[in-house]
Amino acid sequence: MSEIITANIIVLSLIALAAAVVLYFAAQKFKVENNPLAEKIAALLPQANCGACGKAGCKDFAEACVKADAESFAHLYCPAGGSKVMTAVAKELGFSTPEHEPTVAVLHCNGTCENAPDKVEYVGLQSCRLANRAFVGKTGCPNGCLRLGDCVANCPFGAIEMDKKTGLPKVNPDKCTSCGACVRICPRGLYEIRPRGENGVMLYVACSNRQKGAVARKNCKAACIACMKCAKICPEITVENNLSRIPASVSPQTWGAELAAACPTGAIVYTGNKGKENEQA
Repeated sequence: MSEIITANIIVLSLIALAAAVVLYFAAQKFKVENNPLAEKIAALLPQANCGACGKAGCKDFAEACVKADAESFAHLYCPAGGSKVMTAVAKELGFSTPEHEPTVAVLHCNGTCENAPDKVEYVGLQSCRLANRAFVGKTGCPNGCLRLGDCVANCPFGAIEMDKKTGLPKVNPDKCTSCGACVRICPRGLYEIRPRGENGVMLYVACSNRQKGAVARKNCKAACIACMKCAKICPEITVENNLSRIPASVSPQTWGAELAAACPTGAIVYTGNKGKENEQA
């Protein structure tokens, strides 16, 4: 009996040894030499690994920077680190700092507790993604915010919090890095990364309801009703699927006050000359 056990131990040891040899040679063959400059660039990055730069992570972004020439480097940008980090990276590589317009995440919904009161009670798991599969939403709007905070939980920079007064998530523009985590996690696609604008002045439609006007207004007092008033004022604005969209190219300074005043439901958000957002109520 002991001979059998000994033989089994020997066989297993030989298999383990053979596997170790195979793994050693495989590791040598596929070994990737670390680039000291890439490691130095990676150390300058925020190590958020948020993927907002379009790369797999900070290490991948650093390697892309090292491989880039002056022209291609101009198209690389780390939203989490911003201009400060990119200036440091450019200095290390001997390139000029690429220009990048500041951006911020905005929520295309103004379905506050007042504008869109709850019609039904939700007792399931507190997850927007799960709730979106189960029902239309507490307010009856099939496109509005579910108010369960997946975006808050998934923001790696703590830039979003639930507003207790409105019931909606609120973005802190001073903390937002435009990493796009909220864009990716929202099951209803309510977030958009938009240019922050000069002095923080912004202009956009805070609604995503594609229902016809009367139905949309029944579910939310601040819903876009596709009345076309904004499109008649500014030719760049489009109205499709019962919903108005204001392109980022539309100047808030030129059109903001007039468009916000013309909107009969208050669906258009204009942050004003001081960058202070209008009360969404």
